[in-house]
Amino acid sequence: MEFNATLLGQALTFAVLVWFTMKFVWPPLTNMMDARAKRIADGLSAAERGKQDLEAAEKRVADELRKARQQATEILHAAEKRAHQIVDEAADAARAESARIVADAKTEIDQEVMRTKETLRLQVAELAVAGAQQILSREIDPAKHADLLASIKAEF
Repeated sequence: MEFNATLLGQALTFAVLVWFTMKFVWPPLTNMMDARAKRIADGLSAAERGKQDLEAAEKRVADELRKARQQATEILHAAEKRAHQIVDEAADAARAESARIVADAKTEIDQEVMRTKETLRLQVAELAVAGAQQILSREIDPAKHADLLASIKAEF
């Protein structure tokens, strides 16, 4: 009977141990395992969301880089266009300035030609008077000579 009493004692002890474990040990262990499983699941879902956010951010970065490159290209084209406009405006201004300088020079030359012609008329008139005085030294009528010289000046 010892074998049966021992077996019965061990079975009773095992039953108490199972009951004690099921009542006091198992619920905190299952709660801890459930909490850990929940944290792991939350971590995995956060990692997946992070991965999706990273992919979305990479797409936004690629779009922004594309837009920035396009904008930089547009700015370069606008700058080149403006540079050509400035060069054209400067060339037009230079042409206008050179035309003005040429016109001023022509006007000055024309004035100088007129002054030279007037000086030559006076010299020719003086030479004519001197020649006429020598030729007509015999005739001495100053009033007639003055009228004659005035008409000669008016002709030239």
